[in-house]
Amino acid sequence: MAQVDDRPAGARGGPGRVIRDYVAITKPRIIELLLVTAIPTMILAARGWPHLRVAVAVIVGGMLAAGGANAFNSVYDRDIDAKMARTHARPIAAGTVSVRGGVILASLLSVASLVVLGTLANLLAALLGAIAIAFYAVGYTMLLKRRTPQNIVWGGAAGCMPVLIAWAAVTGSLSWAPVILFFIVFWWTPPHYWPLSLRYRDDYAAAGVPMLPVVAETSSVTRRIIVYSWIMVAFSLILIPVAGMGLVYSISAVVLGAVFVVEAHLLGRRARLLVDGGGSDVAQGRDIRPMRLFHWSITYLALLFLAVAVDPFIAG
Repeated sequence: MAQVDDRPAGARGGPGRVIRDYVAITKPRIIELLLVTAIPTMILAARGWPHLRVAVAVIVGGMLAAGGANAFNSVYDRDIDAKMARTHARPIAAGTVSVRGGVILASLLSVASLVVLGTLANLLAALLGAIAIAFYAVGYTMLLKRRTPQNIVWGGAAGCMPVLIAWAAVTGSLSWAPVILFFIVFWWTPPHYWPLSLRYRDDYAAAGVPMLPVVAETSSVTRRIIVYSWIMVAFSLILIPVAGMGLVYSISAVVLGAVFVVEAHLLGRRARLLVDGGGSDVAQGRDIRPMRLFHWSITYLALLFLAVAVDPFIAG
């Protein structure tokens, strides 16, 4: 008589599979992107290498905070993840990690992040970490994402918090420089995410998530991408006088910003050509090649913040 394996799906792959699934719900790629902004911000705040203890606090505490917030997101969004082709294999949506396990992991990571930031850095950094976790897990995931097409605009503020946390960890305070860095990432988020939403518009529509490309025409979305791109570049240039940036950052901000704006305009042009050619609005989400701007936006942010990190050493 055949035996029935009644173990949870994740356990059937062995310990290695279980570990991979639990790591996956923390969304490591998003964590990497957050560290891309936090580490250079520390260097700028310190005008050189930050104290090792502070660096450990920001890197480890930041990873734990982002992982905890992402895990809460994975738990809450398991129903819509299961409906989307891009996300249906995520561990909680697929049933390889239990809801209880996800909540426990998210809670442990979140608490651990605040302990690390509070003990190795300072209370301001820990407070900002708590705000970031709460805003992403509750503000974006539970309140905004399913209710408004402006979800990624305001919800994206949580992804801007690492620069404030990093600056506070180094200096014990905040100033205009980290605020400008915050707004660079804030205005970057929609031109980064809306192209992805254009590509996977059908997925979001099927899941009932009102991402802007689901509720607005492609041409309208691309116009907003262009506007947000220009504002983002403007803030990247405002940082020069506010933070006393040197030639390395200044030249990088101008060149990288010019390429970003050109790519945004090219996306808009491809959308207009398809409209003029009679292409369907749904097809445009794929045919205008929005992922080109999506991938470039990641490169842009990484190179811009690399310039932020290098500039203090060259200027000094």
